[in-house]
Amino acid sequence: MSEDNKVAAELRTQFGKGFARRLRAAGQIPAVIYGHGTDPVHVALPGHQMLLILRRANALLELTVDGNDHLALVKDVQKDPVHQIIEHVDLLVVRKGEKLSVDIPVVVVGEPVPGTIANQEANTVSLEVEATDIPQKIEVDVEGLEDGTHITAADLKLPKGASLTVDPETLIVAVSVPASTLAAEDEIAAADAEVAAEQSEAAEAGAE
Repeated sequence: MSEDNKVAAELRTQFGKGFARRLRAAGQIPAVIYGHGTDPVHVALPGHQMLLILRRANALLELTVDGNDHLALVKDVQKDPVHQIIEHVDLLVVRKGEKLSVDIPVVVVGEPVPGTIANQEANTVSLEVEATDIPQKIEVDVEGLEDGTHITAADLKLPKGASLTVDPETLIVAVSVPASTLAAEDEIAAADAEVAAEQSEAAEAGAE
């Protein structure tokens, strides 16, 4: 595990919105640790470090709380809807070797053949993975793919030990010609047909 994910948390015994505001003003974030039948543990996390960690999906933390170490997965982040300030973090206790179902971001890389676009139909894919081996992302390479190509969940290259928890036929990416291009081609074809018809009529008139 990265040293960046080692977090020293402080136990907290005070609660309420007023106390939470004071914590945030002091550069800390209120959080609760729960799971595996244990009683919830309320802590304060270092604000700046958590801001950096929370940029990554499914962040796994190595927490030190009152001399005890915990592995915890970021399960939920509550933000102020207006100011986007992190108000609270829920952390789920996990164990090494334990498998979890998590949603992993899907990232499209590469460019399909000229004149087509890669439409991303799913932004995440649900996988069952070991808690300590959660991938940050799943890449889908569309380099050189042609119109009509469909990439499903079954086509994804999964990390070792990971398995799908969604329908393998779930559409992830579809390569197609943009509707605007098709419309323009239809207009051109219609215009060409109209010109051909006019030329044909003119030729017939001249023959008479």
